[in-house]
Amino acid sequence: MSASPSKLDQLRELSVVVADTGDYDAIKRLKPVDCTTNPTLVRKALDLPVYAELIERELAWARGQSGDAGELVNEVADRLTIGVGTALAGLIPGRVSTEVDADQAHDTAATIKKAHKFIDMYAQRGIGRERVLIKVAATWEGVQAARQLQADGIDCNLTLIFNQTQAIACAEANAFLISPFVGRILDWYVAHGQTPASIDEDPGVKFVRGVYDEFKRRGSPTVVMGASFRSTAQIEALAGCDRLTISPDLLEKLAADHGDLPRKLSPGAAQANHAEAVTAESFAAAIEADPMAKEKLATGIEAFAKDLNGLRQTLAEKLGK
Repeated sequence: MSASPSKLDQLRELSVVVADTGDYDAIKRLKPVDCTTNPTLVRKALDLPVYAELIERELAWARGQSGDAGELVNEVADRLTIGVGTALAGLIPGRVSTEVDADQAHDTAATIKKAHKFIDMYAQRGIGRERVLIKVAATWEGVQAARQLQADGIDCNLTLIFNQTQAIACAEANAFLISPFVGRILDWYVAHGQTPASIDEDPGVKFVRGVYDEFKRRGSPTVVMGASFRSTAQIEALAGCDRLTISPDLLEKLAADHGDLPRKLSPGAAQANHAEAVTAESFAAAIEADPMAKEKLATGIEAFAKDLNGLRQTLAEKLGK
C-alpha cells in the first residue's frame, strides 16, 4: 500500500508553493516554483562554496575599477544580487523575487531606476523579465513606482503588506503580486498581549483571508502570496491562497506530515466594485489609524535597509574600501 501524499504535496495541488529562501541547496532539494533573493541572503552567500566563483569574479572586477568607493561597493552589491538571482533562476521553473534598495522605499523615481537596472542586468545574463519579480516595499511611493513599472512591463512583488487599504492600493496599481506578512502581524498582537485562542482567530491568517476574499470579489488579477509564517498551522489555514512563500524548515515539516490538508480559501464570483479608489491621503490615513501596520511597515523597511547596509559594509571590508 502506497503512503498517502504529504501535506506539502497536497498543498502544491491547492496553492503555488514558493521557497522563502535563497539557499541554493534548499531550493535544489525542495523544488519550489519560485524563490527570492535579498541583501540578507546575498550576505549569507558570501560564505557559501556554491557562490565562491561568482563572488571572487565580482570582487576581482571591483579591484580593477577606479572612482568613488561607495558607488563601487553599491555596484558590487547589485552585481552579486543579480548573480545570486541568476544562479537561483537556473534551479526553478518560475521567478526570482529580487529586492530593490529598501533605503529608497520612499523614493519613487529611484525605485523605478533601480528596477530597470536590475531587469537589464538580468537580461545581460540571459534571464528574461518574465522570470523576475521586482520586490518593492509597499509604501505609497513604492506603490506608485510599481504602477509605473507594471506599465513598463516589469512585474512587481509588493512586500511588507499589513493593512487592507495598503493591499487594495497595490491591486489598483496593477501590481503582479503582494506579500502580506502573516507571522509579523501575529508577532505584534502577541507582543501586545493578544494571543489568539485558535488558528482561525490568528490576526495574520484573518488578514490574508480578508485580502484574498476582497481581491477575488473585485476580480483583481493581483496575486495574493501569504508570507512570513511562524507555523505549519498558519500555512494550512491558508491552503488555497494563490501562492504561499514558505521557509525551508516549514517546507520540511509539511513534507514529513502525511495528514489530510483541506482547502481553506476558494475564489468566489467577482462582483461590481463601487469602492472609492485609494488616494495618497486615504492610504496615509489608513496606515496612521492602524498602529500594527504603521509600526511593522516602518520596522520592516528599517530591517531591510540595515541588511543592505550590512552587505555593503562586508563588501567594503573585503575590498579594503
